[in-house]
Amino acid sequence: MGKVGKDITIEDGYEAAKLCGLNLCATLKANIGSLDKVKKIIKVNGYVNATSSFTEHPKVINGCSELFRKCFPDEVGTHSRSSVGVNGLPMGVPVEIEAVVQLHTPATASSTAAAAAEKAAANSGEQKN
Repeated sequence: MGKVGKDITIEDGYEAAKLCGLNLCATLKANIGSLDKVKKIIKVNGYVNATSSFTEHPKVINGCSELFRKCFPDEVGTHSRSSVGVNGLPMGVPVEIEAVVQLHTPATASSTAAAAAEKAAANSGEQKN
């Protein structure tokens, strides 16, 4: 707990951001059942509780971004990102992360399956002629 650049190091802040990313993954899985339903990590907003002279906020938020790129395929885990220094966070935590995530929808899956069925039917019709 505390401020990056005063109470904790950049490396500790990086690990805190990584832990936030793990917590986000756990929350997603608990709510949607499987991380396979994640279509895209759209954006990550990272807030770093830091001293006013601290300027390495992106290095801290890399902990979450790098985790997402390891946990998900490139086309899913690569995202846009903001890293912002703040004067304080609730309960004195060093990092807070917010993520915008796009999910595969059942309608998308159904329409993809329907398109595949139509294509299969069309192909089987061509083979009979």
